[in-house]
Amino acid sequence: MTEVSTIGLDIAKRVFQAHGANASGAAVFSKKIARAKLLGFFASQPRCVVAIEACGGAHYWAREIGRLGHTVRLIPPAYVKPFVKRHKNDAADAEAICEAAQRPSMRFVAVKEEEQQASAIVFRARDLLVRQRTQLINALRGHLMEYGWIVPQGPSHIAVLIEGIEDPACPLPESARTALKVLIDSLRVLDEQIASLDGEIARRSREDAVARRLMTIPGVGPITATAIVALAPPAGMFRKGRDFAAWLGLAPLQKSSGGKQKLGAISKMGERTLRRLLIIGASAVVLQAGRRGAPTGSWLGQMMARKPRMLVTVALANKMARIVWALLASGGIYRAPAAAA
Repeated sequence: MTEVSTIGLDIAKRVFQAHGANASGAAVFSKKIARAKLLGFFASQPRCVVAIEACGGAHYWAREIGRLGHTVRLIPPAYVKPFVKRHKNDAADAEAICEAAQRPSMRFVAVKEEEQQASAIVFRARDLLVRQRTQLINALRGHLMEYGWIVPQGPSHIAVLIEGIEDPACPLPESARTALKVLIDSLRVLDEQIASLDGEIARRSREDAVARRLMTIPGVGPITATAIVALAPPAGMFRKGRDFAAWLGLAPLQKSSGGKQKLGAISKMGERTLRRLLIIGASAVVLQAGRRGAPTGSWLGQMMARKPRMLVTVALANKMARIVWALLASGGIYRAPAAAA
């Protein structure tokens, strides 16, 4: 049997490696393909399953190859690694991808559309700018600490340092003020750019019906809701809410053996941006409950009465992830459960 049923494709910038196998798993071919000739190669192949590692550029190639009539499967790299035989090279990687795709229990990644990837870029760009702003703030604080200028932590207090630097009576050396003013100008530009992206995110949250439904969940705001719409895979890929929470890395890490269950800290696997946003949202809910008090008999109130605050925050983020999956899978809005008597 020489007819190809599965092709494992190891993608790169210029030279790609393809490994073809028949229905029984036997190798049919293994060849290198230049980037310019890749689509022509797949156009000449019989319709089959094409497996690719879910890495940079994988969604683009999945869409392009899928338009040629092939069934494209994206596999997480961690699930491919166990199938690599000894030495790592392009041919071995392509063979491992092909073999992994033929496993009946293999899990795949949903192919993203161009608009979904465009929405994700908004959050990636905003995260980058926020990190750069934090670096500038830390640089200002560190430089001024050498001159005995100290302010409380937090971006809101940096204005005091900026006013002092721009004050004509500032006692700092002029050469230091010149450099610090460059950092201040960069900080203001970043503030404007972040505000612009925040406005774009707010607009998307108002126009998207799914995002509006997700914002009915306590702790889920415009940024988190639109990030879920942009970054989360279809809800149908998960059997239940716990699977979605585990994909986010909010489920306990298991080290069980011999029939004894051992649960550790959260696994921190999966989509870290959504995990971080859910934990930030849960932290705000816990903080508000600590100030105003949680409803009597509620799950949150019982947890806060007997568990540390950070543990309650992560547990609430896990609970929020399950609620998110329920709304994505079945529709509707969030309705707070009645507190136990």
